[in-house]
Amino acid sequence: MLSNRLALVLTTALAPALWVTTYLVTTEFLPPGRPLLAGVLRALPAGLLLVALTRELPRGQWWCRALVLGALNIGAFFALLFVAAYRLPGGVAATVGAIQPLLVALLAAGLLGQRLTFRTVLAAIAGIFGVSLLVLRADARLDAWGIAAALGGAVVMATGVVLSKRWTSPASLLATTGWQLVAGGLLLVPVTLIVEGALPRSLSVPNVLGYAYLTLIGSALAYALWFRGLRALGPTDVTFLGLLSPVVATLLGWLALHQSLTFPQLAGALVVLASLTTAQLKRTPKPPTPTAPVVPVQRIACTSAAPAAPVTTPGPPVALSAPHPN
Repeated sequence: MLSNRLALVLTTALAPALWVTTYLVTTEFLPPGRPLLAGVLRALPAGLLLVALTRELPRGQWWCRALVLGALNIGAFFALLFVAAYRLPGGVAATVGAIQPLLVALLAAGLLGQRLTFRTVLAAIAGIFGVSLLVLRADARLDAWGIAAALGGAVVMATGVVLSKRWTSPASLLATTGWQLVAGGLLLVPVTLIVEGALPRSLSVPNVLGYAYLTLIGSALAYALWFRGLRALGPTDVTFLGLLSPVVATLLGWLALHQSLTFPQLAGALVVLASLTTAQLKRTPKPPTPTAPVVPVQRIACTSAAPAAPVTTPGPPVALSAPHPN
């Protein structure tokens, strides 16, 4: 029977796997050249749906916190992600984004006081190397703005993950997820209108089905699973699961698009799996060394011994007086 932790890790790992399918849906079912619109329709309707289902609104300081977390985890991350996707080959963007577990480990040590172990750092570096083997190509072109966008996306997402762990929401999981999706979607609306212009005049049936998939599966379900894992697990443990995205993407490309799979890609996938598995292992504390019980020493009185004779001090003889005559 699976332990509770393993079951939680596996369900949380579904989130990055579902996010990969959104890229396939975007390229096959959505209108071309509208990535920011896809981001808005991926976040805002899903957030409004979760808020309507839970009927919970932020209170007090959580209005500001929901805005900050929504900007980091959704709004700014989506915008930077799409800039990187347009200016960089997918392999370069994925390799730069693979630095996120290392960033989360460093931020968690500073903001949450978590211990930064050599094993975590080594696993994070191995994950970057594995992703580069999996998706990076020798002829990939580099673009300074694209690299900056990919690195910025990793930084804002890492910061959002750590702050999500630092700020414990008093509301339910679905409500908190909905707040962040709404905030991030609203922040993307003006950016989308400025960059991409007005909404399309008409949508085909595949377009509608694609947007519905992004809303219900790619955002509402995936982010609920992601934030659920973040509440119960450490932020570093959860972020390492994000390395599954390029692995699942490569597998989908091989299965659905009939792309070739090379030996370096297989080696990279194995390195990535070993990296995230190592990150999930927890060191078992050593049991204390048993020691012999200390028996208090008690002083026992010997009652069978004769009492000691009194010690007299030698001195001059004492004369005894005669009895008084009657």
